[in-house]
Amino acid sequence: MNKKYILLFAAAVITFEVARYFYFKPKFKAGENIENFSSNLLNGENFNLLQLRGNYVLLDFWGSWCGPCRKENPALVNLYNEFNGKTFDENAGFEIVSVGIETNEKNWKKAIENDGLKWKYHVIQDDKFNSEIPKKYGVNEIPTKYLLDKQNKVMLVNPTIEEIKTFLNGKLVSQ
Repeated sequence: MNKKYILLFAAAVITFEVARYFYFKPKFKAGENIENFSSNLLNGENFNLLQLRGNYVLLDFWGSWCGPCRKENPALVNLYNEFNGKTFDENAGFEIVSVGIETNEKNWKKAIENDGLKWKYHVIQDDKFNSEIPKKYGVNEIPTKYLLDKQNKVMLVNPTIEEIKTFLNGKLVSQ
């Protein structure tokens, strides 16, 4: 009888882990075209992801309340400083679009300021994972990242900062 309960428990754990994997798996895979979105930026401007077509774009889903996200922010700032303003193949540039998965706009703005996230493209989604953009992209945990090529095609899914650097260095035009 004990063996039966152990097998049932093991089956339940495996089922839970498989379900968890598929729930948290990002919607898009490398090589797929990503869906467009429109929103307002932190500065109040209207924004459409297609505006950045022709550039390499890091689409970063994060939150002011997310410890791992905040811990990674200094590395993102360094990445931006290293590659923004550089010329890549076919005159492409590099931008970061940060999508804040939030419930408190004040905390979001404070985190952007405190962490020195100086790029222009900041979008808030104030109903956390129930907001339009996280739902569209299948984002159920943060941080989630997509590195997009010049045609908004996904090149890397949840890459490390080092993987992004390696990719971008391979696309740099010698100067």
